[in-house]
Amino acid sequence: MRIVSLLPSATEMVCALGLEDALVGVTHECDFPASVARLPKVTRTRIPHDVSSGEIDRLVRESTDRSLYTLDAGMLAELAPDLIVTQGLCDVCAVAEDEVRAVACSLRGSPRVVNLEPHSLATMFDALRSVAIAAGVPERADAVVGALEARVAAVAKRSERITNRPRVALLEWIDPPFSSGHWSPELVRLAGGNEVVGIEGRTSRSLAWNEFIAARPECVVVACCGFDVERTLRDVPMLAGIPGWNELPAVRDGRVFVVDGSQYFSRPGPRLVDSLEILAHALHPDAHPLPPGLPEAVRPAAPALPV
Repeated sequence: MRIVSLLPSATEMVCALGLEDALVGVTHECDFPASVARLPKVTRTRIPHDVSSGEIDRLVRESTDRSLYTLDAGMLAELAPDLIVTQGLCDVCAVAEDEVRAVACSLRGSPRVVNLEPHSLATMFDALRSVAIAAGVPERADAVVGALEARVAAVAKRSERITNRPRVALLEWIDPPFSSGHWSPELVRLAGGNEVVGIEGRTSRSLAWNEFIAARPECVVVACCGFDVERTLRDVPMLAGIPGWNELPAVRDGRVFVVDGSQYFSRPGPRLVDSLEILAHALHPDAHPLPPGLPEAVRPAAPALPV
């Protein structure tokens, strides 16, 4: 079996199933586990390096008819995969599904293409099972999914005892602001919070800042899609200039957090469960201990917080 993964979450699924040795190609963004960095890259991005968040948003809005990522068809042919794992969830965050299928049909042997579209924890687990079936190891999914489900259940059980569930706004972007979508409001609920701008199971959406301020969140979690903590912190100071920001309960109480959207919250693979545990600890540190090895949510310094 020769597998090419066209999204980081799929790469993590393949590796979680014990199939890393079968991986022959990954995307330019695949970085976990670290050992996959040695593999040939079959994609590249059209987004210039280190542009502003506002410019990235503009490029995304202007790319409605094509993905911001391109596929190296020549490299893919050279790798001769038996299985290609791709996605149809987001039109701009990975190579377009139609392009993948067109290229696959031109390859020798017509490799199988598995399309993943997780929009919740449960459908992420289903996606893991789909990868295992396509790779010919369906029995491996049971143990992997079972362990992940047990961790989710443990967080949910602890949250059942929480009576003070804060109003939470989890943002996937801040220039302009976007609510969280798909699985993220579910993570908030399981972690012991009430999401006030995102809706469980639906896509993220662009917000007006006055709508966000009117929601009066008691906790704000910034998980910018595709950004790590360091890159997100570069944008956070702009929040202090939003009318009404310093009067928010979350800001007054010092409950503004930055988390790694790239590695965790925006990546619908096994580490969504890590994301849940990071979020739960941020919201209720006394009820939810942070598992060893996971990064704690970061509280940004002023001016994002009141002086």
